Amino acid sequence: MDYKIELTKKTKQPVLSVRTRAPVTDLPMLCGKVFTDIAAYLGELGEEPTDAAFVAYYNMDMENLDLELGFPVSKALAGKGEIQPSFIPEGNQVSCMHKGSYSATEPAYNAMLEWIGKNGYEPTGASYEFYYNSPGEVPESELLTKIVFPLK
Repeated sequence: MDYKIELTKKTKQPVLSVRTRAPVTDLPMLCGKVFTDIAAYLGELGEEPTDAAFVAYYNMDMENLDLELGFPVSKALAGKGEIQPSFIPEGNQVSCMHKGSYSATEPAYNAMLEWIGKNGYEPTGASYEFYYNSPGEVPESELLTKIVFPLK
């Protein structure tokens, strides 16, 4: 599959998020709970997300993933409990849109890492996935996931 890989420069993006560790098998339940909790808290604040829900992956240990789950917001907001203000750092990033099941994203990741290497960039070690729809809304084949690699 050909992926449209884009290089962009982004400004610092405020988010409300939960930082946690979990095995990959817990991700569906964890995402559902955390995204629902943050959306409810945003409603209490009278705020709305400025983009899709995301998961940041800070490692790739499938038994003990270091994760940040959240929503981009328009400005820094106060936290509540495990929901805390954070940000996606400014700088260059590479992204592409994957269409299909979450379990089939590996070719997109590989294409992006190949592009990064060929073009003389270096990833920071984190990656983000932004989820523009969900398995409850569309068939697996129609899932849209934007994959992002911040660059050093």
